[in-house]
Amino acid sequence: MIEKIKIGVVLIAVFTMGSCQINEEPDKPHVELVEESFKTPSSQYGISCFWWWLNGNVTEASITNDLEAMKEKGFNGALIFDAGGQNQQGNGDVPEGPMFGSAEWQLLFQHAVKEANRLGLKLGLSIQSGWNLGGPDVQPQEASKLLTWSEITVSDDHTSAIKLPIPKHRNDFYQDIAVLAIPFRSADADLASVSDLNSKIAAQEAAFSATDMRPAFLKDKNKEDGRAHASSKEVIDLTDKLNDKGELEWTVPAGKWTIMRFGYTTNGAHVSTASGGWNGLVIDYMSKQHFLHYWNRHVRPLLLSIDTLAGTTLNYLHTDSWELGGANWTESLRDEFRNRRNYDLLSFLPVVAGKIINSREESNRFLADFRKTISDCIADNHYGFFAQKAHEFGMGIHPESGGPHAGPFDGLKNFGRSDLIMSEFWSPSGHRPTPERRFFVKQAASAAHIYGKKLVAAEGFTTIGHHWDDVIWKDMKPSFDHEVCAGLNKTYLHTFTNSPKEMGLPGQEYFAGTHFNPNITWWKFANVFFDYMARVQYMMQDGQFVADVLYYYGDHVPNIATLKASDPAGALPDFDYDVINEERLLQLETTKGCVQLPQGSRYRVLVLPDHAILSVDALKKIKLLVQNGATVIGPKTQKTMSLMAYPASETEVSQIAETLWGNTTAARGNKKVGKGRVVWGYTASEWLMQDGISPDCHFVDNNDSLNFDYIHHNRNGKDDYYFLSNQNGQDVETDVAFRITEKLPEFWNPETGEIMEAKAFKQENGMTTIPITFKPYGSWFVVFRKNIPANQQGTRAMNFEHYENVDTLSGAWEVAFKSAFGESAEVTFPQLTSWTEHTDRNIKYYSGSALYKKSFTLKDASSQLLYLDLGKVADVGIAKVSLNGKELAVLWSPPYRLKLSGAKIGLNTLEVEVINSWRNRLIGDKGLPKDQRRTQTNIAVRDDWKLITSGLIGPVTLQRAQSQ
Repeated sequence: MIEKIKIGVVLIAVFTMGSCQINEEPDKPHVELVEESFKTPSSQYGISCFWWWLNGNVTEASITNDLEAMKEKGFNGALIFDAGGQNQQGNGDVPEGPMFGSAEWQLLFQHAVKEANRLGLKLGLSIQSGWNLGGPDVQPQEASKLLTWSEITVSDDHTSAIKLPIPKHRNDFYQDIAVLAIPFRSADADLASVSDLNSKIAAQEAAFSATDMRPAFLKDKNKEDGRAHASSKEVIDLTDKLNDKGELEWTVPAGKWTIMRFGYTTNGAHVSTASGGWNGLVIDYMSKQHFLHYWNRHVRPLLLSIDTLAGTTLNYLHTDSWELGGANWTESLRDEFRNRRNYDLLSFLPVVAGKIINSREESNRFLADFRKTISDCIADNHYGFFAQKAHEFGMGIHPESGGPHAGPFDGLKNFGRSDLIMSEFWSPSGHRPTPERRFFVKQAASAAHIYGKKLVAAEGFTTIGHHWDDVIWKDMKPSFDHEVCAGLNKTYLHTFTNSPKEMGLPGQEYFAGTHFNPNITWWKFANVFFDYMARVQYMMQDGQFVADVLYYYGDHVPNIATLKASDPAGALPDFDYDVINEERLLQLETTKGCVQLPQGSRYRVLVLPDHAILSVDALKKIKLLVQNGATVIGPKTQKTMSLMAYPASETEVSQIAETLWGNTTAARGNKKVGKGRVVWGYTASEWLMQDGISPDCHFVDNNDSLNFDYIHHNRNGKDDYYFLSNQNGQDVETDVAFRITEKLPEFWNPETGEIMEAKAFKQENGMTTIPITFKPYGSWFVVFRKNIPANQQGTRAMNFEHYENVDTLSGAWEVAFKSAFGESAEVTFPQLTSWTEHTDRNIKYYSGSALYKKSFTLKDASSQLLYLDLGKVADVGIAKVSLNGKELAVLWSPPYRLKLSGAKIGLNTLEVEVINSWRNRLIGDKGLPKDQRRTQTNIAVRDDWKLITSGLIGPVTLQRAQSQ
């Protein structure tokens, strides 16, 4: 047993509450907390899954089997995701089924939708096979595009037509955009281009995901030296002088000239992880026209084929994460740029080719405008248009449009076009070993909050390299809990692979993802974990997220928010925050000293990015918010990063900044402006504390050695509840303080559905402090909904509950094995040991469940108040406990302890069913001749796989509870 850690009580400073209060969202129905709905949530709050149709190898029978299994386990539904990937990383192939969208595939699709309708399940559809969006019939003109160019230098002694080389291109595809000439000056020949040019022109996927590299896009590593290759006025447009032979018919003026031929080609991106023949180019993500072509060819026919079930049973359409690399052109981009940025990009196009136009400063400003225009086109012409087309069928969309890798886009803006916000999170694996590479939901949650969306979903438990070796409480639960604290409220298991019966056991599987389907050994008990997630999702899907801090992440592209712990506002650990972009910042208003979004979300402070570069529109809005009473924290704005209205824009910025911050040189301070305040030199947490605001939720010891997290929701402006997560693999006892008073705290246990009043708490100075015991990776809801009568307010005794051993059930256990292949054995274990230590190879390499049985005697009536502790349960971590023929509980996380209900004086019979994963049997079968193996799968059993400790390890003890 891991040693318990007890954290002592510390004094929480006394603060007064500010005037900014969180109110219920207007125009939304009241949704009360209902105890029965928490204990047994409806399928509305159930999980969903990425339902992998692997290489198209599915059958009507396997479709029905899967959907019925989902229904039986309380699923809300599934996302049909046709894809390949079965043979990656050295794994084997599986038979190829019908190609996505073919007549045969449509019949399977129609069967799935009809069966889901029969069962009351909701479906989504990924609108292609694999990802990124594209396919075998996408022509180069429709594909994602990159700028390309060639250049030559000529002099005025050139008298014949000038042959311009065709720029480098892909897929035998090239189209001209423009031919431009600039003077050639030998003194400027060595002038370096803007730094990080390929990234700044969006020619490659940005390198950052969780590590914030935005400063690299907002400055130049090379210093301004007054030189330029040309001024914008010197750029000559020669496009109309290029003939059909690629020759420039131009009389060269005096001197030398650099002539640049600009065009576009495909970016080379192909559909990834597609089934069978569904390979091909990725479509242009900046063009409505090319999306519409794809939609009409492939998506619309599928939706028409299911008639009225589109928009009812099939209610969401999907595309997966942005992984198509760089993209920086579409046919209409010049017009889009002119309409959105109010100037023509043509004279600055040489910057893309490495030239400095006007100045290094102006060249970087142009590139910022260029990337922002690309981002706007992706958001509006792809994701926004996708939503528009789906809405015509009464459907929504949930593409993974915000990352997790940075691309030439604003992640929040892309998400804002979705109806359900879809992100992803990973379980631990070698591919993504650290939190900043595994957790991405904070951005999705912020997008949902600022755009007024209800559902924050994620592809969950993705891994690479792990197969059938998952421990629910250790590998899955803490990852789920971590992202709930970031705002997750709807989980899509990744992945639930359809595996026809003919593919054997454990069957065909995708190369990545935690495996969930009826073929896993622990499926019959999987509902205990699924019910846990459903209870959490019931609590988190309704009500309003409560945060004190709103962080503005600027208007620069690429731009994504990352995991919650990145905390750019400095709000954590005692306060929470949302992230907002420029589009929604401009919708903010000031209400009672708070900044407020149109749907009602309020925040005490608005925090600005530390780079001090804002757009004119953003700064003007900030000034208005402050004058009306808002508190804004951040450094004095120094400049914009745009050529729009430049250089007059800088004069306006300077004047507004002077009004807001003044001319102080102090490292930190604050200034009253109108009804509000501007603050600098403080983190959000530091300022809120100084301003008299108590922590929203304070764990007495949340430090480098112990890690906790929380999220706070409010319903109807009256009921508050906090989800608390122990992110430590050990028992911990700590005091937790909440910014709530005069209400009775209750514990709502999401593992069991049990609800109980807090036995001990202290209320003083506007805070309620509660001693809480967390088991390893444990979690609680602490709910404040009932008023405390005035004569009962104050302090109840603070204590923790402990357990002492009364007896150990040592000695022999009878163990019955029965595998999925019909093999059975009944053996005696003289003592509790791992199955892998047994001499019988059928037990050593066993995978499945085993039933342990033991009798014990109780001598007196007081013994009936005992608890049973199973000790260690390996490897999946599930144990069903029965006493005297009556099932008591299915336990799935340590400590494996429960009340020994139904015990009697005299002889009692205890039965414990334990399950391990497929890993050991697969290892054992690998060592047998092929004709003796019972398992069957395309996943390669690797030589470095090790046997996993399995079974009931114990010690199994009888315990009595004591309070301290």
